[in-house]
Amino acid sequence: MPTPDGSPAPTSLTTKGAAAPGGGAPQHAPAALKAVDTDTTAGIVFGIGAYGLWGLMPLYFFLLQPAGAVEIVANRVLWSLIFCVLLITVTRSWRVLAAAFRNRTIIFPLVIAAVLIAVNWLTYVYGVTTGQAVEASLGYFINPLVSVLLGVVVLKEKLRPLQWAAVGIGFIAVGVLTVSYGKLPWIALTLALSFGLYGFVKKRVGPRVDAITSLSIETIVLAPVAAAALIVLALTGAATLTTNGSGHFWLLAASGIITAVPLLFFGASARRLPMTTIGLLQYFAPVLQFIVALAVFHEPMTTDRWIGFGVVWLALLVLTVDMLLTARKNSVLRKRARAAA
Repeated sequence: MPTPDGSPAPTSLTTKGAAAPGGGAPQHAPAALKAVDTDTTAGIVFGIGAYGLWGLMPLYFFLLQPAGAVEIVANRVLWSLIFCVLLITVTRSWRVLAAAFRNRTIIFPLVIAAVLIAVNWLTYVYGVTTGQAVEASLGYFINPLVSVLLGVVVLKEKLRPLQWAAVGIGFIAVGVLTVSYGKLPWIALTLALSFGLYGFVKKRVGPRVDAITSLSIETIVLAPVAAAALIVLALTGAATLTTNGSGHFWLLAASGIITAVPLLFFGASARRLPMTTIGLLQYFAPVLQFIVALAVFHEPMTTDRWIGFGVVWLALLVLTVDMLLTARKNSVLRKRARAAA
């Protein structure tokens, strides 16, 4: 995902304009503050909508059976492309899309992003459709820890003590879960790494391309492979798109909307909320996925797996505390800087 932009501080909206009689606050300050509150509320609603839809995605993939992971992802790519074409036509953004294709600093990273998101989608759908939705949710629980590690390895960032503690606890959790599963939790690790790298690539290119254009380019890149996959499935008699009734067909066709809408919601949320709030909202998706896996799919959770997940949640708690403390410290520093200006 592109890195969300922080929302403007309320003071930046209340220091402009004519002062009230007697040298008080600007006359339009209450209206400006109300606008900020409304914007924040809308951002939270959009954020919950995005992460809520992502969290409930396992239910949708479950309805698509007997389609396999490859067919589901191939349909998701092609129907998403059709939906993006409609959006670009309605918003008259064809020139923007063409310009993005001519810009090497945009197109090359998005090709890499397309490969990463394809790996992520395939792994996730495979996990959900083979009774491993709990492990799939684990991937998105540990994704924030992977993002922190990427900052160290790729960007050479220096971690704060609490961040180091969270990463260390995360490694312990992977060890506990490896013993629990009797194997390395490769689905969770593949999801966390692919989505973490995807987010990193999108962060680098994010300021130069909007969400619709970005998704369109990614689906265009993947479309030939997706089309080839569907042709092979059809020739081998393994395709279900047109062989399981109209209801199944339209459920698969809806994958374009179901893919694009949460991304659009996320973009609307990111423009209105600071990164700290977005960081807290991101846990909403794996929590829902975990609940669905237990309550709807009735996947087993042994005692040692509960312990492993508990260690992961402890790592996330430490990471969240660090994030909140850092945000508070930065807020204080900004207030002091404005007071001294």
